[in-house]
Amino acid sequence: MLLPDIWRVSGDWYIFQQDSAPAHRARATVEFLEREMPQFILPLLWPPNSPDLNSVEYSVWSTLQETVYKTHITDLDDLKHHIRTEWAKLDHAVIAAAVRMWHRRLSACVKAGGGHFEHCF
Repeated sequence: MLLPDIWRVSGDWYIFQQDSAPAHRARATVEFLEREMPQFILPLLWPPNSPDLNSVEYSVWSTLQETVYKTHITDLDDLKHHIRTEWAKLDHAVIAAAVRMWHRRLSACVKAGGGHFEHCF
């Protein structure tokens, strides 16, 4: 679970938002996040293209994916192991840069009326 790392890196100054994947909208997931996250945006308030606003989606996962898949993955446990290993080695400057970009991306989303705005960058 990445929540301890999120809390360690960000303290309490962030707002947690999911995308609209079925697992993220599941009742158990939403209940957990309402209980565990100090600031959680409820699914009804998510913009239609929310991955565009998720710093993990637009920046961190691609960096992590590059390093994870340099090695052949044999099964799910091996994948989890590689993700955890590479996450621990991830340069926190990547995360900080993604967070700094968030406000610009949010402004672009508002300007696009909640629609796609990737072409703006």
